[in-house]
Amino acid sequence: MTHTGPHTGQCLCGAVKLSLKGDPIAARMCWCHDCQRLASGSATVNALFAPENVTVTGPVTLHHKTADSGNTVERAFCSACGSHVFSRPLLDPPVAYRIRAGALDNPEIAKPTGIIWTASAPSWAVMDPALPQFPKAPPA
Repeated sequence: MTHTGPHTGQCLCGAVKLSLKGDPIAARMCWCHDCQRLASGSATVNALFAPENVTVTGPVTLHHKTADSGNTVERAFCSACGSHVFSRPLLDPPVAYRIRAGALDNPEIAKPTGIIWTASAPSWAVMDPALPQFPKAPPA
């Protein structure tokens, strides 16, 4: 089933809105240590959108941290309710926004196409064996 954009999303309280042009480039489950902390011990599911296809409105608080990859990652949280809305590595040229599946109004567009950072996953992690799996970041 295709899900032709545009797509929309929001945080838990609705103060932050997302407007997304087109469809995701990909969607991935991420088992890196930071994502496990964000997801209370599980993986995050992220739909990747090109920067020019993402518009964010509303009050966001940005947090920067060096990830396991060595890249600085910017994470955006709603300033009102604290929901994690998106992340993006701060690289030049800019790379895709990782929109959290839970922030999408139609999470069906975030069906994972791969699983990354599997080497960091706990022994009890459940992963679809039909999906490509990468011990760390996927190849560029």
